[in-house]
Amino acid sequence: MKTTGVFGGSFNPIHNGHISLAQGIQDAAGLDEVWFVVSPLNPFKKNNSELLPDEVRLRITEAALAGHQGLTACDYEFHLPRPSYMWNTLQGLTHDYPDRRFSLIIGGDNWERFHDWYHADDIIAHHEILIYPRADSTIDTTTLPPSVHVIPLPLHNISSTEIRHRIKEGRSIRGMVPESVRPMIQRLYC
Repeated sequence: MKTTGVFGGSFNPIHNGHISLAQGIQDAAGLDEVWFVVSPLNPFKKNNSELLPDEVRLRITEAALAGHQGLTACDYEFHLPRPSYMWNTLQGLTHDYPDRRFSLIIGGDNWERFHDWYHADDIIAHHEILIYPRADSTIDTTTLPPSVHVIPLPLHNISSTEIRHRIKEGRSIRGMVPESVRPMIQRLYC
């Protein structure tokens, strides 16, 4: 059975931190692959006026991941009801891909508010959760359920918000996003 990490997000835009985190988690957790599930509408970010159209973000994510073995852009949530609840995504993926075991990849900041997620207890009961550190979060590893694991990785000081701001200000984003998609990102977010 293949082990697949589900890394959900708006990827508005994807950046080198996302890619480095996914590779680190893939290696540390022994995952066969990581799917970057591009979210059309995050329930916690309903009023994001800077969100590029779904297909555009998917196309950028696909291009950014080209050449990264085991990392794949995924449009699965585009075909589900909105807003996108991860429980529905995981239920659908498990049903549609019975040859895979899905693990959820989230940041420490999301774990801190995981109790607010739709069907949070069901996700914990049925799926492994792999948490990567965030500078603004602290996780007490002694209280984690058996299916939840913190993956110690270096912190990445890159954010999609910062990238969008830098573009609007005419500042460079070189080194923050894959060079293969930098011109496309600069053009789309200016």
